[in-house]
This record gives sequence, structure tokens and C-alpha cells, in this order.
Amino acid sequence: MSFTSTVKNEVSKLNVGKVESIAELSAFLKNNADVSNEIKITTENASVARHIFHSLKDLYGITPRITVRQGYNYNKSYLYILEVLKQVEEISIDLSLDKEIPSDYLIDDDDAKRAYLRGLFLACGSINDPKKSRYHLEFFVNQEKYANFCVKLLNEYDLNSKVLKRDNRYMIYMKEAEKIGDFLRMIQAIQALFYYEDIRIYRDHKNMTNRLNNCEQANVDKIVETAMGQVRDIEYIKQHDSLDFLSEKERVVATYRLKYKEASLLELSQIISIETNENITKSGIHHRFRKIKELADRIRAKEEK
Repeated sequence: MSFTSTVKNEVSKLNVGKVESIAELSAFLKNNADVSNEIKITTENASVARHIFHSLKDLYGITPRITVRQGYNYNKSYLYILEVLKQVEEISIDLSLDKEIPSDYLIDDDDAKRAYLRGLFLACGSINDPKKSRYHLEFFVNQEKYANFCVKLLNEYDLNSKVLKRDNRYMIYMKEAEKIGDFLRMIQAIQALFYYEDIRIYRDHKNMTNRLNNCEQANVDKIVETAMGQVRDIEYIKQHDSLDFLSEKERVVATYRLKYKEASLLELSQIISIETNENITKSGIHHRFRKIKELADRIRAKEEK
């Protein structure tokens, strides 16, 4: 079962009040119903089909006709078809199915807005499993004006959703992991949210560990590269019998660098301080290596001439 189905199964089992149920049903039918002289609803999710069936029955006292048939897609999942033959005009007007965007009374408080967005997800939403792929939540709708309305409604909750035209439809999407988690919380998909947050925290921790390891490795590589450059300078000076041009303190540092070729400047300063009983700081070591490099560069320049 996909993560999208898991979320839809959970939220379709919520017990909600009449006002929320009307808002939810309005969003669902707006995006998943053919309305003519009847209302025809098609879904692959059995739990969603049961939920819409009971909502219509509880709100309007009608019993939709249900048909189940096998789908034509590659996994041959079943399709659940609900047909409403009575009170079509009343339901259509009541739920704003005849308008581009819903009437204000359908979303006139916070609970109704959340319920409307829950119905939107049940009808045309999908969400990637955080364990298997990138963070992504999307809805596909048919009209630009309605897409902009949905984006505005989502962003009232600071979800940072955006809209993109795809062929002759409009995709409303979110890619920020934290915002997707907020959406799951908002539609009361609590069990799905726990799963999602566990995976998100694990992935964030893993990514942070990888970044720290990469940073540490980069620092180690830099230390080794610097040390090898210092070794090359010292050996070059030795090859040209020019160590006497270094001061005594610089020769001490050169000797210890050849002895401890991969030590960092801090480690080298600690070793020299312990073994010679003369305290020397990391900056002092750096200053002396700078002098050694200057001598090596002068010899190289003279050689080139």
C-alpha cells in the first residue's frame, strides 16, 4: 500500500461534525465527481468510497448506488463508483459544485477550512513516502482560478505551497519536509504524521552526520596537504644544503615536521613543547613554517634564473 493510501485511509475514518463534513464533501466532489443529471464519483480507495457514501447518506438522507469493477491500470486495482440519482441540484448548489470556487459559508472558520483541505487531499492529493523518495506533496486540479484559491487557502497556514501548470491541468505542490508534516497534522493524519516525522528526523540526522563526516574528512585532507607541502619545502632546502640559512628555532620545527609528517600544527606544537620543554603555540609554528617556505621559494626562484 502506498503512503498516499495510508494517509487517505486514516483521515477517511475520522469522526467529524456536520459543518466539517459539508466542507470536506464539497472539496471532494468538486475534484472527483462528474455532475450532470446525476453525480458520479470514482475512486480506487475503498475506505474513501465508504466515507463519501456515509457522508452523503448522513447529510442528505440518500443512498448512493455503488458499483465495483476492476480497473484498467497495470496493477488492476478495483474502482469504486458511487452514483447519486436524487437531489442532484440541491447537492450541487449546497456544495458550490456549480461555482469556480466554493461559497464563503463552506470555509467560514478554521475547522471548515481544514476539513475542506482534507477533502481536497482525499480527492486529488498524493504524497511521497519519505522513506523511498524526495519530500513531495501535490494536488492536481482542472481550473487555474480554483488552483490559486487552493494555494491561498493552504498558505493561510504558512505551508508555502505553489502552483504549476502541467499540460491542461494545474499542480499545487509542496516540497519542504517541515511544511508537509504541518499539512498532515492539519488534516489530522496523526499516525501518518508520526511515521513521516520519524523518517524525516532519521534522514535529517543521517544527512547531518554525512555532512559532518565530509567536513571532517575535508579538514583532514587539508591538514595532510599542508603538512606534505611543508615536508617538500624542507626536503628541497636540504637538497640544496641551505638548512643553515634557517634560524635555530626554524630548524627545530623543520626537524619535527620531517619526524611527524602528518601531524597538524596544533599536534606539532604540543609535541615540540613536551619534548623540548619550550612552550610553542600553533601560531608560532605557523610563523616558522612561513619563514621556511619563503626560503624554499627564494631557492626555487634562483634555480629558475
